[in-house]
Amino acid sequence: MLTLGGVAAAWPLAAAAQPSAKLPTIGFIGPSTAAADTTRRAALKQRLAELGWVEGRTMAIEYRWAEGSVPRAGEIAAEYVRQGVDVIVVSGDAQVRAVEKATSTIPIVIAAAADPVGNGLVQSLARPGGNATGLSRQLTDSTGKRLELLRDILPALKRVAILFNAANPLTIPELEKAEAAARTLGVETVRVEVRRTEDIQPAIDQLRDRADALYVCIDPFVNTNGVRINSLALAARLPTMHSSRDNVEAGGMISYGPDISDLFRRAGEFVDKILRGAKPGEIPVEQPIKFELVVNLKAARTLGLEIAPTLLARADEVVE
Repeated sequence: MLTLGGVAAAWPLAAAAQPSAKLPTIGFIGPSTAAADTTRRAALKQRLAELGWVEGRTMAIEYRWAEGSVPRAGEIAAEYVRQGVDVIVVSGDAQVRAVEKATSTIPIVIAAAADPVGNGLVQSLARPGGNATGLSRQLTDSTGKRLELLRDILPALKRVAILFNAANPLTIPELEKAEAAARTLGVETVRVEVRRTEDIQPAIDQLRDRADALYVCIDPFVNTNGVRINSLALAARLPTMHSSRDNVEAGGMISYGPDISDLFRRAGEFVDKILRGAKPGEIPVEQPIKFELVVNLKAARTLGLEIAPTLLARADEVVE
C-alpha cells in the first residue's frame, strides 16, 4: 500500500502514463519581457526536468509577462486563479505582493525577491507562513559592495546619482541603503526619480556634469527600460552600476549581485516540493549562494575608463 508520500513521489510517472489526465500546471509570471526572461525560465525548466517534471509530459507551464507593470502582474495572477493553476512562479517584491493579493490559496514560489521579510511577503525566512515561499536576493546586503566597487573604479568619485522607480515603494530600502553606503565612503548622492518611460531621458540628461556615476536600483520597470537607461547614461558620460547582469547585457558598465539564473533554477526545487504535497508556508525561504561580478569593458572604454587588472581578475565575466 502506497503512503501519501509514495503517491506524490510517483506523480510525475503517473502523469506520463496517463496523458489524458490534467497535468499539474505552473503559472509563470515574468517581471519584464519574454526576451529578458529567456535564461531565467530556461534555468527553471532545466531543474524541473531534472526532478522529473517535463513540460508537456508530466506538467504544463503557462507563460505571461508583466512588462514592468505591477498592475499587469496582478491581472495575470487573477487569470491564473481563474484557470486553477497548481502553483505560481513570480519574482520581484512588488509583483509578488500583487500575486498575493490575487490569491491566498494557490501556492506561490518567489524566484527572487529583494527583501521578502522586510517587504511583508513572508512572515519569516524560517517559517514563511501563508501561501508563499522561495528565494531572497539579499539585495540590500550587497548594496554597500556595489558602492565600494564604484569607488574602486572611480577613485575620484565625489557624487553618485541614484536612479529609482518612485512609483514602486519597495525600491526605497535599496535607495536608502545606497545613500548610507555612499555617506560611509564620503560620497555625496542625488536622487533621480522616474515613474514612466518618458521620465527617463530628462532625468538622466539633467545629470550631465552633476554626477560622476549612476547607481541604478533594481525594479521591473527599470529592467524593462534597461537599454534606454544605459544608452542615455553613456551619452551623459555616466558609468552605471547595477545589481543584475541583465543590465550589463543591456549596455550597463558593471553589475554585482546574486546569480539570478541560479535562483530561478533553485525555484524549480520549491515547485517540485509543492507539487509533491509540501505546504509553502512551511518551506523555509533560502538565500543566494552564488554572486557574480560582471564588467562591460566596451562601455568602460567608451567612457575612457581603465578598469584595474586586479578588478578584472575578480570578475566572473568580462564583456568585450
